[in-house]
Amino acid sequence: MTLVFDEICIDAHDITALAGWWARVLGWDSGITSDGDAVLYAPPGAGPNWLFLEVPDDKVVKNRIHFDFRPDDQQAEVDRVIGLGAHRVDIGQGDESWVVLADPEGNEFCILAADD
Repeated sequence: MTLVFDEICIDAHDITALAGWWARVLGWDSGITSDGDAVLYAPPGAGPNWLFLEVPDDKVVKNRIHFDFRPDDQQAEVDRVIGLGAHRVDIGQGDESWVVLADPEGNEFCILAADD
């Protein structure tokens, strides 16, 4: 038996808004599936597609899984993503080399320090 990592599913109140936001952040194409879910299409070699599923409940606790992104210029990317609507969050990380942000629906993600 073989498993293939096909997609990442993300719960959201407004699937089109959140998928559109992430499409702007990542520069990926987005669309709507035949089931009515929003999807981000990962470019070749960028990993699985992201599927946004509509849910009625609010996010109330820290994510149990999150995304880490490594930029060429950490501060430039933090500033850009905040300009698109992300906000800084404190999840108890302390003074670290990464920056913890949250998307418009509160899902945490990290922007790591650039590789030297």
